[in-house]
Amino acid sequence: MKKRVVVGLSGGVDSSVAAALLKEQGYDVIGLFMRNWDSTTNNDILGNPTIDDDICPQEIDYQDAEKVANKLGVPIFRVDFIKEYWDNVFTYFLDEYKKGRTPNPDILCNKYIKFDAFIEHAKQFNPDYIAMGHYARVEHGDHPKLLRGIDNNKDQTYFLSQLTEKQLSHTLFPVGELTKQEVRDIAHKYDLATKDKKDSTGICFIGERDFNRFLANYLPSQSGNMITEDGDVLNTHQGLMYYTIGQRKGLGIGGSNQYDNKPWFVIGKNLETNDLIIGQGFHHPVLYSDSCIVEDVNLINLKRFEGPLYCTAKFRYRQQDHPVTIEFNDDDTLQVTFEQDIRAITPGQAAVFYDGEVCLGGGFIKAAYKNGQKRQY
Repeated sequence: MKKRVVVGLSGGVDSSVAAALLKEQGYDVIGLFMRNWDSTTNNDILGNPTIDDDICPQEIDYQDAEKVANKLGVPIFRVDFIKEYWDNVFTYFLDEYKKGRTPNPDILCNKYIKFDAFIEHAKQFNPDYIAMGHYARVEHGDHPKLLRGIDNNKDQTYFLSQLTEKQLSHTLFPVGELTKQEVRDIAHKYDLATKDKKDSTGICFIGERDFNRFLANYLPSQSGNMITEDGDVLNTHQGLMYYTIGQRKGLGIGGSNQYDNKPWFVIGKNLETNDLIIGQGFHHPVLYSDSCIVEDVNLINLKRFEGPLYCTAKFRYRQQDHPVTIEFNDDDTLQVTFEQDIRAITPGQAAVFYDGEVCLGGGFIKAAYKNGQKRQY
């Protein structure tokens, strides 16, 4: 009897090829398209009107997913996770920006939607596995391990770092063993409707919209001063939530007689005074930290350990691995010490840990430090 797998068909080339490969391998494949954001109206989930007329291209994505399913001869179903997405992802997204932090909602989307709500919905089909088009691998066994994708440039374990062993035990990542070019080649081999479709970028609920304009629909912005470390006011900002540590673009500061023409960067935020702190030079010393605290820790196939653990870490997607030492604090946060100072460690972003090819899990950056002093990020 064929094993059954429910595939998350997103309307992109990666999930399309995942379904094709599983079908080729003899699985009984069912496609499931997730609708996570209400893109049919200009209202949010609470019925509040927004000021932006653009919508996410979800309807086009569903049509593409349907074409792929029909081509492969697999049934496809559509499910709405709009409320779940709002409750577990978008509310978090807004709350983080209220705190002046820079969130990563894709990680929460994987944790609560694609590998939680999706799995619960898929149970009605009695599957042996669920599958997604992520560039990652799972080593199944008594204690499943999450491994990096073969294509280092596309590896997505950073976004999967909050998954649990239980979630991984029933998950397949068919394209994890392939490069992006090999995925494209297979899509052409099967003549799939998505074979030349451009990869999606950004967050679905923002899409191609102007980010600041979108965010203003939900959070009132409060302008303030853009100041140097010495307190000189050089410009005004539109709201601290619109800026991230290490940012250069959008500051609107030109040269002046008082300062040379080195570029300016965001080097800190003062939430109490609503000041955005800026400094000159990509390698401004205030941008560098030697340690950080990580909260909401999720470890995969690794129990709470005693003493220091040496591994590598990524603090942004596609960032190079940095050698670090991690150790649990009494409050279950992680103390992460860097072998060398690292630039722009940003509260709200994910810290993800690795032992070679194995992703050990991760958490979210609470604060960054230099010589024991908390950075004003």
